[in-house]
Amino acid sequence: MRRTDSIDPSVPAGARGVEMTRVGDRWRVTRPWPAPLRPYLHSYAGYWEATASPYRVRLVPTGRAVLLISLGEPFAQVRRLGAADTNGEVTGSLVAGLEDGPRDCDHPGGQEAIRIELTPLGAYRLFAVPMCELTNRVVGLSDVLGPGAEALAGRLAATADWAARFDLLDVALSARIARGPDPAPEVAQAWRLLVRADGAMPVARIAAEVGWSQGHLVRRFTEQVGLTPKMSARVLRFHRAVRLLARDGADLSGVAAACGHYDQAHLNREFRALAGTTPGRMAAARVTEGAIAL
Repeated sequence: MRRTDSIDPSVPAGARGVEMTRVGDRWRVTRPWPAPLRPYLHSYAGYWEATASPYRVRLVPTGRAVLLISLGEPFAQVRRLGAADTNGEVTGSLVAGLEDGPRDCDHPGGQEAIRIELTPLGAYRLFAVPMCELTNRVVGLSDVLGPGAEALAGRLAATADWAARFDLLDVALSARIARGPDPAPEVAQAWRLLVRADGAMPVARIAAEVGWSQGHLVRRFTEQVGLTPKMSARVLRFHRAVRLLARDGADLSGVAAACGHYDQAHLNREFRALAGTTPGRMAAARVTEGAIAL
């Protein structure tokens, strides 16, 4: 693993304009997001491993798109859970659309990367493609952002200082998102309604709120978000359940009822479908930005 003085945790964070936090065996590097990007992001951080050792994580649906710029060793394998054929999977710098099921990722160790989680409509602006074309897919960075993306990744990898890396990427992302397509106001409103309700809002009511027919809403929403309103609602309810299960003394039956499930068996089925595991195992696992350590 490549190390530089700029990622030496003994150097005061304020001197670099970044904060460094140890999460398990890796360091997480952040600094305040630039104002033009704030409405469109859930997270924006660099990572580097303190101890280079192989690992596997399971990514579960988050209702977010991911942009990963690899600065060190790439993933050995990225695959949908249960997929028989892994040929052609992208493992270097990549873009991942919204998912409706789990994905396992194997890494040989020595990871150094910048990982950005975007809201669906932020991703629609940044990627400038219909988000439905990226649903359940992982594709190379340049396939979405163009040939200049790999050159930018190379510059980031060659830059020793994390603050300078963020400077480069802030400028590139802000410029691209500023000229990206605007989502339909009705789609943006529909997404806000779903998020505020944690997915507990019927699609028919959302359509009535935005003034569209249900069929038109489903078509436009799926194009610009990547998942249907119904599947988006399932993902949002799943994440509410994960949050509730993380609380001390959480009761599975109570969590099921709070998230709109018929009973605990229904909750179990949803977790199997969306995460490939049970609520109990998920609650016991360490979940970091949509990833479960395996």
